[in-house]
Amino acid sequence: MTAGRGWQLPLPYGQTYFKPPSSSGRFSDGRLLIDFLMNAMELPFLNAYLDSVGLPSFKKGCNFAAAGSTILPATATSICPFSFGIQVNQFLRFKARVLELLAKGKNFSKYLPTEDFFSKGLYMFDIGQNDLAGAFYSKTLDQILASIPTILAEFETGIKKLYDQGGRNFWIHNTAPLGCLTQNVAKFGTNPSRLDERGCVSSHNEAAKLFNLQLHALTKKLQGQYTDANVVYVDIFSIKYELISNYSRYGFEQAIMACCGYGGPPLNYDSQITCGQTKTLNGTSVTAKGCSDSTDYVSWDGIHYTEAANQFVSSKILTGKYSDPPFSDKMPFLLKLKF
Repeated sequence: MTAGRGWQLPLPYGQTYFKPPSSSGRFSDGRLLIDFLMNAMELPFLNAYLDSVGLPSFKKGCNFAAAGSTILPATATSICPFSFGIQVNQFLRFKARVLELLAKGKNFSKYLPTEDFFSKGLYMFDIGQNDLAGAFYSKTLDQILASIPTILAEFETGIKKLYDQGGRNFWIHNTAPLGCLTQNVAKFGTNPSRLDERGCVSSHNEAAKLFNLQLHALTKKLQGQYTDANVVYVDIFSIKYELISNYSRYGFEQAIMACCGYGGPPLNYDSQITCGQTKTLNGTSVTAKGCSDSTDYVSWDGIHYTEAANQFVSSKILTGKYSDPPFSDKMPFLLKLKF
């Protein structure tokens, strides 16, 4: 349930890899983490559950993620209605429908996974960042820190449902350093005293760290509880913070400034005009354009990463060193996944 799908996006979204971008629905100039990880497992890119037009194949998996989604149930002001509980219920509906159709025979097996996929498959999660980031607009840091157990209780409920439905391989990403996102630096980092030595908003990263500490404890609890399951915790925060801290060592020129945006240095971000949009600002028509070379940038649009940054992060994930339990040489469950 890794985020990034479910929207119709204009150019320059998708321009690096997907042409036309309308077939992508990814908040980047190209591929996302999930795409690089699928590639490493020699599996095709996942089709989204919500992409029902055009006879999509779900034979090797399905993506239930939606951009802007949260773990806590969506409210009237939420960016995305498909919160974690909804995504889990969509999966349950998907599974029931798949089994129903497979029982009918016919040619459905061409497009649908076989029954054993549901127990042998890998369930991947990358969610929670929007719960924290959104809360900063209306809550104090102390209130946000106090809400983390409630957020994770909701997450645990979803995992339990999936386990009860036969899921046994869980791959859980922790949340990234959201204080380093251009959007948050622009909104909450105007006072330099609120920034750390890397130019990231300290309070946002403090919330992310506490969330990750408690998420890690939850994965340990699940590992103890579900002894017949694989529960892997992946430290995305450390990988991304390392990239932002030492961006030039890894071939990048900008750690925080957005590639696609408006306003120019130091952030090239304006909350009034998002990547790809043309708007009238102060009586002048302006466009938030992409930079000439996105491989120089970590941030694509001020909120999401470039394909180049996603590739870096996925390569670090695949070393196995950032996982608990750690793995080496091969991704866990890899052999099981090559059906």
